[in-house]
Amino acid sequence: MLFQGAGIARILSHPSHGNLAIALLARNPTNLTSLATSLRSSAPDAVIETFPTDTQPANLSAAFSSIRSHPSFKDLKLQLGVFSIKHSSKTPFLEETHEEFTKSLHDYVGGAFAFSQEFLKLLFEHHGETALADGGRKKGTLIFTGTLGAMRTNAQFAAYGAGRSSVRMLAQSLAKEFSEKGVHVVHAIANGGIKDEDMDDQRSGKTMSAEAVGRTYLWLSGQGPELWTHELDLRPAQEKF
Repeated sequence: MLFQGAGIARILSHPSHGNLAIALLARNPTNLTSLATSLRSSAPDAVIETFPTDTQPANLSAAFSSIRSHPSFKDLKLQLGVFSIKHSSKTPFLEETHEEFTKSLHDYVGGAFAFSQEFLKLLFEHHGETALADGGRKKGTLIFTGTLGAMRTNAQFAAYGAGRSSVRMLAQSLAKEFSEKGVHVVHAIANGGIKDEDMDDQRSGKTMSAEAVGRTYLWLSGQGPELWTHELDLRPAQEKF
Protein backbone atom coordinates (compact mmCIF):
# COMPACT_ATOMS: atom_id res chain seq x y z
CA MET A 1 0.00 0.00 0.00
CA LEU A 2 1.29 3.45 -0.93
CA PHE A 3 0.32 6.34 1.27
CA GLN A 4 1.01 9.67 2.95
CA GLY A 5 -0.43 10.08 6.50
CA ALA A 6 -0.41 9.13 10.19
CA GLY A 7 -3.61 7.88 11.85
CA ILE A 8 -4.90 6.57 8.55
CA ALA A 9 -1.69 4.60 8.00
CA ARG A 10 -1.92 3.23 11.55
CA ILE A 11 -5.28 1.62 10.79
CA LEU A 12 -4.20 0.27 7.41
CA SER A 13 -0.94 -1.20 8.71
CA HIS A 14 -2.03 -2.54 12.11
CA PRO A 15 -2.37 -6.35 12.23
CA SER A 16 -5.77 -6.05 13.93
CA HIS A 17 -7.14 -3.85 11.12
CA GLY A 18 -5.78 -3.72 7.57
CA ASN A 19 -2.51 -5.61 8.17
CA LEU A 20 -1.09 -4.06 4.98
CA ALA A 21 2.59 -3.53 4.24
CA ILE A 22 3.02 0.24 3.98
CA ALA A 23 5.18 2.42 1.74
CA LEU A 24 5.05 5.95 3.12
CA LEU A 25 5.81 8.78 0.68
CA ALA A 26 6.34 12.38 1.76
CA ARG A 27 8.61 15.36 1.15
CA ASN A 28 10.32 15.64 4.53
CA PRO A 29 12.67 12.73 5.41
CA THR A 30 12.81 13.68 9.10
CA ASN A 31 9.03 13.72 9.43
CA LEU A 32 8.81 10.42 7.55
CA THR A 33 11.27 8.74 9.91
CA SER A 34 9.39 10.09 12.94
CA LEU A 35 6.08 8.87 11.55
CA ALA A 36 7.42 5.40 10.83
CA THR A 37 8.90 5.15 14.32
CA SER A 38 5.56 6.12 15.86
CA LEU A 39 3.66 3.60 13.75
CA ARG A 40 6.07 0.78 14.57
CA SER A 41 5.76 1.54 18.30
CA SER A 42 2.02 0.80 18.15
CA ALA A 43 2.44 -2.23 15.88
CA PRO A 44 5.95 -3.74 16.12
CA ASP A 45 5.12 -6.47 13.58
CA ALA A 46 3.82 -4.05 10.94
CA VAL A 47 5.76 -3.64 7.69
CA ILE A 48 6.38 0.10 7.25
CA GLU A 49 9.00 1.61 4.94
CA THR A 50 9.66 5.24 4.00
CA PHE A 51 10.45 6.84 0.64
CA PRO A 52 11.14 10.60 0.68
CA THR A 53 9.87 12.30 -2.48
CA ASP A 54 8.04 15.34 -3.72
CA THR A 55 5.45 15.33 -6.51
CA GLN A 56 7.90 15.83 -9.38
CA PRO A 57 7.50 13.00 -11.94
CA ALA A 58 11.16 11.96 -11.94
CA ASN A 59 11.26 11.79 -8.14
CA LEU A 60 8.02 9.83 -7.89
CA SER A 61 9.32 7.43 -10.54
CA ALA A 62 12.50 6.91 -8.52
CA ALA A 63 10.46 6.30 -5.35
CA PHE A 64 8.36 3.65 -7.07
CA SER A 65 11.50 1.99 -8.43
CA SER A 66 12.81 1.79 -4.86
CA ILE A 67 9.53 0.25 -3.74
CA ARG A 68 9.75 -2.37 -6.49
CA SER A 69 13.18 -3.52 -5.35
CA HIS A 70 12.73 -3.19 -1.58
CA PRO A 71 13.07 -6.55 0.22
CA SER A 72 10.18 -5.76 2.59
CA PHE A 73 7.78 -5.92 -0.34
CA LYS A 74 9.19 -9.02 -2.02
CA ASP A 75 6.40 -11.35 -3.19
CA LEU A 76 3.74 -8.82 -2.11
CA LYS A 77 1.25 -7.36 -4.57
CA LEU A 78 0.07 -3.76 -4.58
CA GLN A 79 -3.51 -3.39 -3.34
CA LEU A 80 -4.11 0.22 -2.36
CA GLY A 81 -2.76 3.69 -3.10
CA VAL A 82 -3.80 6.96 -1.46
CA PHE A 83 -2.94 10.38 -2.85
CA SER A 84 -3.36 12.77 0.07
CA ILE A 85 -1.22 15.90 0.25
CA LYS A 86 -1.70 19.40 1.61
CA HIS A 87 -2.72 21.93 -1.03
CA SER A 88 -3.95 25.35 -0.02
CA SER A 89 -3.49 28.73 -1.65
CA LYS A 90 -5.27 31.97 -0.71
CA THR A 91 -4.26 35.07 -2.68
CA PRO A 92 -6.24 38.05 -4.00
CA PHE A 93 -6.60 37.31 -7.70
CA LEU A 94 -4.99 40.52 -9.00
CA GLU A 95 -2.01 39.94 -6.71
CA GLU A 96 -1.44 36.34 -7.79
CA THR A 97 1.17 35.85 -10.47
CA HIS A 98 0.89 33.50 -13.40
CA GLU A 99 3.95 31.68 -12.07
CA GLU A 100 2.39 31.14 -8.63
CA PHE A 101 -0.91 29.99 -10.12
CA THR A 102 0.60 27.50 -12.54
CA LYS A 103 3.12 26.22 -9.96
CA SER A 104 0.23 25.31 -7.67
CA LEU A 105 -1.40 23.32 -10.47
CA HIS A 106 1.90 21.74 -11.50
CA ASP A 107 2.73 20.56 -7.98
CA TYR A 108 -0.74 19.32 -7.00
CA VAL A 109 -2.50 18.28 -10.21
CA GLY A 110 0.73 17.24 -11.90
CA GLY A 111 1.66 15.29 -8.78
CA ALA A 112 -1.69 13.46 -8.79
CA PHE A 113 -1.16 12.65 -12.47
CA ALA A 114 2.38 11.32 -11.93
CA PHE A 115 1.42 9.34 -8.82
CA SER A 116 -1.53 7.76 -10.65
CA GLN A 117 0.59 6.70 -13.60
CA GLU A 118 3.22 5.11 -11.37
CA PHE A 119 0.57 3.41 -9.25
CA LEU A 120 -1.26 1.96 -12.26
CA LYS A 121 1.94 0.71 -13.92
CA LEU A 122 2.98 -1.11 -10.74
CA LEU A 123 -0.55 -2.43 -10.16
CA PHE A 124 -0.70 -3.96 -13.65
CA GLU A 125 2.80 -5.38 -13.25
CA HIS A 126 1.56 -7.23 -10.18
CA HIS A 127 -1.92 -8.26 -11.36
CA GLY A 128 -1.96 -8.15 -15.14
CA GLU A 129 -4.52 -6.23 -17.21
CA THR A 130 -7.21 -8.84 -17.85
CA ALA A 131 -10.58 -7.08 -17.94
CA LEU A 132 -13.34 -8.06 -15.54
CA ALA A 133 -15.52 -9.06 -18.52
CA ASP A 134 -12.81 -11.54 -19.57
CA GLY A 135 -12.56 -13.20 -16.17
CA GLY A 136 -10.12 -10.80 -14.54
CA ARG A 137 -10.38 -9.84 -10.90
CA LYS A 138 -10.19 -6.60 -8.98
CA LYS A 139 -6.59 -5.38 -9.04
CA GLY A 140 -6.70 -2.71 -6.35
CA THR A 141 -8.01 0.65 -5.18
CA LEU A 142 -6.74 4.18 -5.80
CA ILE A 143 -8.08 6.85 -3.44
CA PHE A 144 -7.72 10.61 -3.78
CA THR A 145 -8.33 12.61 -0.60
CA GLY A 146 -10.02 15.78 -1.80
CA THR A 147 -11.81 18.63 -0.07
CA LEU A 148 -14.96 20.68 -0.54
CA GLY A 149 -12.84 22.93 -2.77
CA ALA A 150 -13.23 20.29 -5.47
CA MET A 151 -16.96 21.07 -5.57
CA ARG A 152 -17.02 24.83 -4.98
CA THR A 153 -14.54 27.52 -4.06
CA ASN A 154 -14.41 31.03 -2.59
CA ALA A 155 -12.94 34.42 -3.37
CA GLN A 156 -9.13 34.49 -3.40
CA PHE A 157 -8.93 30.70 -3.78
CA ALA A 158 -8.59 30.54 -7.58
CA ALA A 159 -5.52 28.27 -7.63
CA TYR A 160 -6.85 26.10 -4.82
CA GLY A 161 -10.23 25.57 -6.47
CA ALA A 162 -8.68 24.95 -9.87
CA GLY A 163 -6.34 22.34 -8.42
CA ARG A 164 -8.85 20.51 -6.25
CA SER A 165 -11.51 20.35 -8.97
CA SER A 166 -8.93 19.18 -11.52
CA VAL A 167 -7.91 16.22 -9.37
CA ARG A 168 -11.59 15.36 -8.94
CA MET A 169 -11.94 15.23 -12.72
CA LEU A 170 -8.74 13.20 -12.98
CA ALA A 171 -10.22 10.65 -10.57
CA GLN A 172 -13.44 10.51 -12.58
CA SER A 173 -11.58 10.00 -15.83
CA LEU A 174 -9.43 7.23 -14.36
CA ALA A 175 -12.51 5.50 -12.94
CA LYS A 176 -14.20 5.52 -16.33
CA GLU A 177 -11.10 4.24 -18.11
CA PHE A 178 -9.83 1.61 -15.68
CA SER A 179 -12.89 0.27 -13.81
CA GLU A 180 -13.43 -2.34 -16.50
CA LYS A 181 -9.87 -3.54 -15.91
CA GLY A 182 -10.56 -4.04 -12.22
CA VAL A 183 -9.20 -0.79 -10.78
CA HIS A 184 -11.42 0.86 -8.19
CA VAL A 185 -10.90 4.66 -8.19
CA VAL A 186 -12.32 6.79 -5.37
CA HIS A 187 -12.51 10.55 -4.77
CA ALA A 188 -13.14 11.21 -1.07
CA ILE A 189 -14.29 14.73 -0.14
CA ALA A 190 -12.98 15.54 3.34
CA ASN A 191 -15.38 18.26 4.48
CA GLY A 192 -13.83 19.40 7.77
CA GLY A 193 -10.66 19.04 9.76
CA ILE A 194 -8.91 15.68 10.29
CA LYS A 195 -6.79 15.17 13.39
CA ASP A 196 -4.87 12.15 14.63
CA GLU A 197 -6.61 12.29 18.00
CA ASP A 198 -9.40 10.66 19.99
CA MET A 199 -10.48 13.57 22.15
CA ASP A 200 -13.69 15.45 22.96
CA ASP A 201 -13.70 17.18 19.55
CA GLN A 202 -13.76 13.81 17.79
CA ARG A 203 -16.26 12.18 20.15
CA SER A 204 -18.66 15.13 19.85
CA GLY A 205 -18.38 15.24 16.06
CA LYS A 206 -16.55 18.57 15.83
CA THR A 207 -13.46 17.19 14.06
CA MET A 208 -12.82 14.01 12.11
CA SER A 209 -10.57 11.33 13.53
CA ALA A 210 -7.77 10.20 11.21
CA GLU A 211 -8.31 6.62 12.32
CA ALA A 212 -11.99 6.86 11.37
CA VAL A 213 -10.90 7.98 7.90
CA GLY A 214 -8.51 5.02 7.84
CA ARG A 215 -11.33 2.61 8.64
CA THR A 216 -13.38 4.13 5.82
CA TYR A 217 -10.49 3.75 3.36
CA LEU A 218 -10.04 0.15 4.46
CA TRP A 219 -13.75 -0.47 3.83
CA LEU A 220 -13.47 1.10 0.39
CA SER A 221 -10.47 -1.07 -0.51
CA GLY A 222 -12.49 -4.17 0.39
CA GLN A 223 -15.35 -3.44 -2.00
CA GLY A 224 -15.81 -5.96 -4.79
CA PRO A 225 -16.75 -5.25 -8.44
CA GLU A 226 -20.42 -5.86 -7.64
CA LEU A 227 -20.53 -2.45 -5.89
CA TRP A 228 -17.90 0.29 -6.03
CA THR A 229 -18.16 3.67 -4.35
CA HIS A 230 -16.60 6.34 -6.56
CA GLU A 231 -17.22 9.54 -4.57
CA LEU A 232 -18.23 10.11 -0.97
CA ASP A 233 -18.46 12.98 1.49
CA LEU A 234 -16.53 12.64 4.75
CA ARG A 235 -17.46 15.06 7.54
CA PRO A 236 -17.78 15.18 11.31
CA ALA A 237 -21.35 15.40 12.65
CA GLN A 238 -21.17 19.08 13.59
CA GLU A 239 -19.69 20.27 10.29
CA LYS A 240 -22.02 22.61 8.37
CA PHE A 241 -22.76 21.66 4.80
